[in-house]
Amino acid sequence: MESFGPNEDEEIWFGLEQEFTLFNMDKKTPLGWPEGGMPNRPQGPYYCSVGPENSFGRVITDCMYRACLYAGITISGTNGEVMPGQQEYQVGPCVGIDAGDQLMMSRYILQRVCEDFQVYCTLHPKPIVEGDWNGAGMHTNVSTKKMREEGGIEVIKKAIYKLGAKHEEHIAVYGEGNELRLTGAFETASMDKFCYGVANRGASIRIGRDTEAEGKGYFEDRRPSSNADPYVVTGKIMETIMADINAPEIKPMDKEQA
Repeated sequence: MESFGPNEDEEIWFGLEQEFTLFNMDKKTPLGWPEGGMPNRPQGPYYCSVGPENSFGRVITDCMYRACLYAGITISGTNGEVMPGQQEYQVGPCVGIDAGDQLMMSRYILQRVCEDFQVYCTLHPKPIVEGDWNGAGMHTNVSTKKMREEGGIEVIKKAIYKLGAKHEEHIAVYGEGNELRLTGAFETASMDKFCYGVANRGASIRIGRDTEAEGKGYFEDRRPSSNADPYVVTGKIMETIMADINAPEIKPMDKEQA
């Protein structure tokens, strides 16, 4: 991917949320799952959880976090995810193409740590297709200089309208197997329909509550899959939101109910 060239003044920030799933070496049984079966509790208590009955693989994520810090990766957090055995870490904010560089290096470090623990790690967006379990994504947070200035919310909305106009193009490059994940269920929007909302996990693009309240900030593209190429994703987003596109206004979804 080329540099952002004439758009460098925008100082675009990317924050990438990398979800992944940890399996035993049989590559069939996620950590915390009974062999040949499923957990006796539905998803819910595992998200950002504590306790041995809820959190599976934290030691791997913590070790990976420390290794990334040692390597100079701009890693900014970790958490247990919705499906047991699924974890997440966040890289960023990074400026421009540096987000892709750092995310790819962090993936390598993750695999090396899993090697030490003899645990199999997959970036497949829907490693468990049976049952009511979340998939895995690489949610991509985006903020330009103008979005961070006063009145930035209107710049954010215009960018979202452009992304809506190019929805199919983005879906085509947002990762393999993503159609298994983007079904409109399990905290996703259907890949067949573009939508956005404030604080809504079921939207293609989500505006955070803090961004809405402050009238400036960033937006989150929830469509990229966990195995997506970060260079392609960040480059495609930049290409679209900086283009001169006559995109129609889109009505936002209702806020997600807490």
